[in-house]
Amino acid sequence: MATFLYRIGRWAFRRRRLVGGLWLGALVLALAAAAMAPEGEEEDLSMPGTESQKAFDLLDERFPESNSQGAEARLVFQAPDGQRVTARENKAAVQDTLGSLDGGDQVASATDPFESGEVSEDGTIAYSTITYTEGAVDLTESTKSALEDAADQAREAGLTVEVGGSALDSEEEPGGTTELIGVAVAAVVLVLALGSLVAAGLSLLTALLGVAIAFGLVSALAVPLGLTSTVAILALMLGLAVGIDYALFITSRFRDECAQGSEPEEAAGRAVGTAGSAVVFAGATVFIALVGLGVVGIPELTKMGMGGAGAVALAVLVALTLVPALFGLFGRRILPRAVRKATSDRWSGSERQHAAPTAAGRAGLSTRWARFVLRRPVAVLMVAGLGLGAVALPALSLELGLPGDESKSVETTQRRAYDLLSDGFGPGFNGPLTVVVDTSKAADTRAVTNQVVKTVRGLDGVASVGDPVLSRTKDTAVLTAVPKTAPNSGETKDLVHAIRDAVSGVEADTGAAILVTGTTAMNIDISEAMSDALIPYLTVVIGLAVLLLLVVFRSVLVPVKAALGFLLSVGAAFGVLVAVFQWGWAADLLGIEQTGPVMSLMPILIIGIVFGLAMDYEVFLLTRMREAHVHGASPGEAIVGGFRHSGRVVAAAAIIMISVFAGFVGMSSPTIQTMGVGLAAAVLFDAFVVRMAIVPAVLALLGHRAWWLPRILDRVLPNVDIEGEALTKHVPASATVPDTAVPPLPAGRYQG
Repeated sequence: MATFLYRIGRWAFRRRRLVGGLWLGALVLALAAAAMAPEGEEEDLSMPGTESQKAFDLLDERFPESNSQGAEARLVFQAPDGQRVTARENKAAVQDTLGSLDGGDQVASATDPFESGEVSEDGTIAYSTITYTEGAVDLTESTKSALEDAADQAREAGLTVEVGGSALDSEEEPGGTTELIGVAVAAVVLVLALGSLVAAGLSLLTALLGVAIAFGLVSALAVPLGLTSTVAILALMLGLAVGIDYALFITSRFRDECAQGSEPEEAAGRAVGTAGSAVVFAGATVFIALVGLGVVGIPELTKMGMGGAGAVALAVLVALTLVPALFGLFGRRILPRAVRKATSDRWSGSERQHAAPTAAGRAGLSTRWARFVLRRPVAVLMVAGLGLGAVALPALSLELGLPGDESKSVETTQRRAYDLLSDGFGPGFNGPLTVVVDTSKAADTRAVTNQVVKTVRGLDGVASVGDPVLSRTKDTAVLTAVPKTAPNSGETKDLVHAIRDAVSGVEADTGAAILVTGTTAMNIDISEAMSDALIPYLTVVIGLAVLLLLVVFRSVLVPVKAALGFLLSVGAAFGVLVAVFQWGWAADLLGIEQTGPVMSLMPILIIGIVFGLAMDYEVFLLTRMREAHVHGASPGEAIVGGFRHSGRVVAAAAIIMISVFAGFVGMSSPTIQTMGVGLAAAVLFDAFVVRMAIVPAVLALLGHRAWWLPRILDRVLPNVDIEGEALTKHVPASATVPDTAVPPLPAGRYQG
């Protein structure tokens, strides 16, 4: 692989204008396709095979005149202090407001609260349910404006009016202030890491180009593939983070090769052949983990995984081709000033050679840290391991759920409507359960339905049960059960299971099929499915990590150590999510106004993404250690050499990723907020605690045993040559200084 990528790097360097033109053309085509494509729409979260989804499908079949998952709005009216909403003037204002909506486009019906009894016991709050013929994603702007205008009309009459439900849901748009701050921090880190504004700009430019193409493709395919704004934001988040990192790794290796005496074209080839090999394997791990999200069975999660995987694949292609092409276009301005002086004659074609600068006489922070770990491996391992274990402890209290109006900002009308309904009708009113009774195989529809109503009403935790509604064919009945507790509470979850257990006896006696559904039940089913899939998915991911690293590093213990470190990173990230989103620690600081269960999609999504990113750092850091080891360095020297060459770059890459992910915490979407906090925390723990502390400590304790591989595996496993050992035949021995050379450790210190 190293030889193949070496040729690609040299070809891209020589054909830099062609490569740059092709990528520019791809960008123009992607943006043009996005501009001409119809705007994508949000889709309801679903999970085929669950009881709640089966019930929704049955309702669509038996009630074709309505949309079981259609948009719904609740206009909530509150009378002024000291008044009742049933007073003549207030009642008239409510009815005039509803009259303005009657017969509107896409409006199926609007209930009159005074006829249907939708008034609180104290008479201060009333609500009207407006149902629509289309789902929330298909409502037009004029329909939404008519709803908002109706609310304003009632406010002008002196009433407090808020709008709840799904009708006003909107897509989250990227490009806010916090995201820009994240990119700005990444730019500063790039300048400090590479020592050149041009090199920093190159890494940022290539990452932005890859992200723009990915974003354009997601937008263009939004309608035919049903991609949502969350998919686009995830592609933007991941593409930007890994794109900058991959360009940074290759640019840093190019700089090192030039400093050691390689010609520019040769340096580009070797950078792509060595660091590019690591980029390919690192990108492949992210890609496979994200594509693997499809096995969970949730369409939205599958789309998020595919969108993110596509963005990562583009970032890899850009790093392998456009980055070396820009090396040729920008020339020696990519190098730091000191290296530029030492290599000026070679870039100008002169035969006179200058000595390459060396860092042998000065130990950087990464080298000093590596030597510190070598002196005290047990202490470092215990402190880092126990620290991550302590941070991970809150994960034992992890609760999963899906955010609703209660998780939105108190500044939104949806949240205020939620609070008003809770005050007037009880906390469970915002999460009603729908019980569907299919009597197509039963003898008496009304008798069966009455038996179900009696059974449900007799359960603890049920506040009320509405009158059944029959289908036109009289073979299906629908009734609404209102819990006494809030939608996301554990009591409501227990109630859903209690109803299902209780009606199973009715099913056995009558032959009817009885299903419990509704938004609350759907959220509970999805959350439980996510919990059930968590351990199997984690097992698959860890198994993949062990196999991949076994091939890459040709070692048994290195993959096992990497997998255990990954578990520590993920556990600590989950601990942060529980502390912030469930317990409210630092929630105000992060702009999170409502605590509650962690979004049920997040654990598996974070596992998939963090797995790939953790392997990024593992591959980039240990590749240089392995490179030194195969050239005869002692275990201690190999560790120091790995940190000397890659420690600073890996740290810079991690800071960039943390900055990019943290930049999305400022968005109002709970999904994106949770993703931003979880990924930023996971990268922080994995890069700076696991890879920078635990990994060298474990390798120091293992010594030569770290690179042990049974003979049978040595014969069977393919040699992918990620260290670029095969490239030595392409370079005369006098042309370069061996980049595995590291200063010897001081006498008396660990030598392995």
